[in-house]
Amino acid sequence: MTRHFITGAAGFIGSALVDRLLAEGETVVGYDNFSTGHERFLAGAHKEARFTLVNGDLLDPFTLAAAMRGCAKVWHLAANADVRFGLDHPRRDLEQNTIATSNVLEAMRLNALKEIMFSSTGSVYGEAALRPTPENAPFPEQTSLYGASKLACEALISAYCRGFGFRGTVFRFVSILGERYTHGHVFDFVRRLLREPGRLPVLGDGRQRKSYLYIGDAVEAMLKAEAAPGDSFRVFNLGPDAYCSVNDSIEWICRRLDVRPRLEYSGGDRGWIGDNPFIWLDSAKIKALGWEPALDIEQGMERTVDWLLANEWVFEARR
Repeated sequence: MTRHFITGAAGFIGSALVDRLLAEGETVVGYDNFSTGHERFLAGAHKEARFTLVNGDLLDPFTLAAAMRGCAKVWHLAANADVRFGLDHPRRDLEQNTIATSNVLEAMRLNALKEIMFSSTGSVYGEAALRPTPENAPFPEQTSLYGASKLACEALISAYCRGFGFRGTVFRFVSILGERYTHGHVFDFVRRLLREPGRLPVLGDGRQRKSYLYIGDAVEAMLKAEAAPGDSFRVFNLGPDAYCSVNDSIEWICRRLDVRPRLEYSGGDRGWIGDNPFIWLDSAKIKALGWEPALDIEQGMERTVDWLLANEWVFEARR
């Protein structure tokens, strides 16, 4: 039995991983400051004696190091993921992503932990020239503070792997969908359509192309990558062999809600500064380990809408 330390344990991906590890008989220490996470997401975990929750901030290195004591593996999933409004708060990505990751690595070093799994993003590729984009694609200039901060985190982890003998596994995700999803355009569209079903403002021209992965498939891929042998520092793209347009997602969402709104486009080929109009990752590396997503993008989006309709409390909680 392994004792796992999970940052962002009350968040979307973190809570799903908590549940999965506990179901496999593992011991989990969750760490979260509840800035965006929800206690309700851990209701099942709290019923397990093998789960401990620490309410703490990653910018508090003393609490962090104490909470990590006795653990064997770190899953660092906590982050500021608000790409759209990054320029409104330029220091937030630096503090909550890069400095927080530095604190996690130092807490690991102080506790003699050697293994970290890290949630990065496909945004580190910027507006890639090659699509689907493989892990060894050259990096163009960074287009968002979020992507830049995550790439800095990856660099820190690789340096600790080389300098201190750590083993690091980095997951570059596409956008994740599914139960407990509380951030992103599907959330925003459903919330607005429930309030005003006759019209839907859409940033950009609706032709932006994005890739999405269902949360259950994401967790499966993470565990598959973590268990695989390999170099001391490994990077895996996690996403399906497909993408959809924003207009496709609007059609699926409206069909699920049984509404036919008037679409009001803001215009342009992207929604905001730093919005990548086409994200599609090459996931051949993780597939070579035997992983395949069980749900396609449309199915994942339908499950997301259904969960939001059954849990409308998240809209008020987000406010």
